Amino acid sequence: MNKFDGKTMDLVQQNIDELKKLFPEALTEGKIDFDQLRLLLGDEVDTGKEKYEFTWPGKSDCIRLSQQQSTGTLRPDKESSKDWGTTQNLYIEGDNLEVLRLLQKAYHRKVKMIYIDPPYNTGNDFIYEDDFRDNVKNYKEKTEQDMMAKPANSGRYHSDWLNMMHPRLNLAKNLLRDEGVIFISIDDNEVDNLKKICNEIFYEYNFVEQLIWKRRSTPPNDRVIGKNHEYILVYAKDIEKMELYLQPRSEGINSRYSNPDTDPRGDWVASDLSANGKGGRLTESCIYPIKNPITREEYYPPQNKCWLYNEEKMTGLINEGRIGFRANSGAPFLKRYLSEVRQGATLPTIIDNGGFSSDSAKEIKDIFSKDVFEFPKTTKLLKILVQTGSVNNDIILDFFSGSATTAHSVMQLNAEDNGNRKFIMVQLPEPCSEDSEAYKAGFSNICEIGKERIRRAGEKIKEENKDKEGIENLDIGFKVFKLDTSNLKAWDPDVEELEETLKGMVDPIKEGRTQEDMLYEIMLKYGIDPTMPLKEIQIKGKTAYSVGLGYMIVCLEDGLTLDVIEAIGDMKQSGQEIARVVFRDSGFADDNVKTNAVQLLKKFGVEDFRTI
Repeated sequence: MNKFDGKTMDLVQQNIDELKKLFPEALTEGKIDFDQLRLLLGDEVDTGKEKYEFTWPGKSDCIRLSQQQSTGTLRPDKESSKDWGTTQNLYIEGDNLEVLRLLQKAYHRKVKMIYIDPPYNTGNDFIYEDDFRDNVKNYKEKTEQDMMAKPANSGRYHSDWLNMMHPRLNLAKNLLRDEGVIFISIDDNEVDNLKKICNEIFYEYNFVEQLIWKRRSTPPNDRVIGKNHEYILVYAKDIEKMELYLQPRSEGINSRYSNPDTDPRGDWVASDLSANGKGGRLTESCIYPIKNPITREEYYPPQNKCWLYNEEKMTGLINEGRIGFRANSGAPFLKRYLSEVRQGATLPTIIDNGGFSSDSAKEIKDIFSKDVFEFPKTTKLLKILVQTGSVNNDIILDFFSGSATTAHSVMQLNAEDNGNRKFIMVQLPEPCSEDSEAYKAGFSNICEIGKERIRRAGEKIKEENKDKEGIENLDIGFKVFKLDTSNLKAWDPDVEELEETLKGMVDPIKEGRTQEDMLYEIMLKYGIDPTMPLKEIQIKGKTAYSVGLGYMIVCLEDGLTLDVIEAIGDMKQSGQEIARVVFRDSGFADDNVKTNAVQLLKKFGVEDFRTI
């Protein structure tokens, strides 16, 4: 019987396990022998004192920070959720470093696309102050104090920003699928440093592109050179396996195609048959006369050019009806068929059709009737990125969610292409200042703005597409979870009232926490997606939960007897794929029941039996 320890994935141990698999010869009494490992790696080990590297004050600490385990949890908030029972979307309130730790098991290599719009380090947007001892406790204390963004006054201006970004990107990388991709918005303040840490975390060879978003229609006139753009860095998890997708072809492009001669291959457009000598070399094999089969007139390629194909291939194309002849001049042309062109358009590195900052401000005002959020990205831009990085059923993560533009864009895109993409939004509940339009409109923090935007935008999208087939199935809901300390009581041997502490540890769940709170902590730390189907059931008069259509049974009731255990075994024998069962350690009627429960479940084929 295993005991639930309430900790997240041990990333250090995971790395050690991977090393052991790759280099079993480097093991000495179960531990890694680095001297032996160096020998196995040969000349690939750099032992020189001087080497190319990117470093800053605090780098070693922030690497260790990303490897720490968390004992925090995510508590469900049904009241502020939408469509709790059916939605597959998540909205998580909390410090994104700690949330990323908590998502490590449940979403390891499951996210197809990440988009983030982190603080640009402009001097008044920095509020992330990580604590190396207990980041959850640190977060809880700060949420009860003032978490507003403050002007940067640290001498280590860039270092503080790098120490904030590095561990978060490190953890985010673990969540990406091998085919996955991350898009990061940034401006000139930190673009150089961001690229350096991305080269280190994602590796330089996984760099895809540095996109430019034209954020203003015209440059500002308050300077000689007016900046009207920002950047979007794009990195692959594994560039050899990366999957990106074309943008949809516009109706204007497709309208050029027609079928005036009722060609059985469908609509086509006339295309030039000549070329610049294939790279500048005029080959004789591609300079010959093409005879119009009707007029019998011969046509040579234009001067200093040749035909696209040699005479043999051209004859074949003519016989197949793929070469046409112009009605006015009789000159030959190549038919390019709509059915044979790529059904999409290439994304250029300069995005000038992603809307402007003024458009994003208008979007916010259209939804809330007030300017409740400054500097959001446009849904036009995010739709372009989401179309590039994801398709139907993919998971999109944004852990600097802001006003939830990413969630809005995912819902809009799903409505347009009948997709079923899911979003995970993570946002720190930064308070709105009392003199802001947001506060005057009734929003106490940024999370309240994001959640309300998703609610209103989702309903608006459904209304605008009400005549579209299948729109009723569009997922516009989201489950809200809030970062908190673990639901389990912590063992503290230093407290004065030791006897009271021992009594309290009989029931490991904190006062004020519900069985459902504990259930979701168990799911997360056992690596089960919190959107997994969940059903409350009764087993011999005891309340239990069936997770993932019976994959896991959780019963946190007291007074459990062998009748309950046998009933679970009967469920297994009746066809339910029960792989894991979880009880409270103090929930058994007596020690005899607890001892026999292990053997009884094994008899029914349930090997994974755990207690909290």
